[in-house]
Amino acid sequence: MIFALAAGILTFPASAQTPPHDTFTLPTASPAETRVINVYKPPGYEASQARYPVLYMPDGGMQEDFPHVAEAVDAGIRAGEVQPLILVGIENTERRRDMTGPTSVASDMAIAPHVGGSAAFRTFIAKQLIPEIGRRYRVDGHRGIIGESLAGLFAVECFLLEPELFDTVIAISPSLWWNNGALLDQAATLLRNQPKGSRRLYLASADEDNIAPNVEKLANVLTADAPKGLDWIYVRRPDLQHDTIYKALETPALRRAFLPKFVQIALPGK
Repeated sequence: MIFALAAGILTFPASAQTPPHDTFTLPTASPAETRVINVYKPPGYEASQARYPVLYMPDGGMQEDFPHVAEAVDAGIRAGEVQPLILVGIENTERRRDMTGPTSVASDMAIAPHVGGSAAFRTFIAKQLIPEIGRRYRVDGHRGIIGESLAGLFAVECFLLEPELFDTVIAISPSLWWNNGALLDQAATLLRNQPKGSRRLYLASADEDNIAPNVEKLANVLTADAPKGLDWIYVRRPDLQHDTIYKALETPALRRAFLPKFVQIALPGK
């Protein structure tokens, strides 16, 4: 059963895999396309006037990662282990275009017809999606992002290049090998120039030859140059694989990044 609501929102009841959620579309000018946006609201949202943090996720389509992340968020909130929040899933149109920055590496450019569009994707999120979510839902100004693999690369890129965009970043098995690790090469300088303030970063890697060493390098840079106020952790899970780590770590990552306010404590950085 589907219920049509105002403002072009469709509300879908819970299924075996996915909690109740809204879906709406958002036209974009550059590139000219229509984005499908899925939104999970926490239990009790309709009956309260509270405002909530928002967790954004690339790979946020119903055939992508939105169902299992929404399920983990919902279960964590109901168990009192995760702060109530709004989850916003962004369905892909051209994933490898949107999640990657520019590259001069031939093998990178060969993975898809178009690559290198991450700056435009960040602009869409910052200038169009975030304001739209603020118009449609009760938000409190705190924003996070979660992603794995190329979406994890995008999350790290947001953390380093536009640190004001998200105060919480969860990057699971980020593809930091992109462009021969050029983002890593800039990391120390970018971190030294970041504004101070309370933020959280969760990094993780599995048994992945081309990913784990690069995430380790980023952790080493953070050990030396993390800005004041950054609470960060790097979780090494060599017992997991690239195709199992997201579902295995999404719940502990959410617990770490979105502790309920009544149990928030000073967490060790590493």
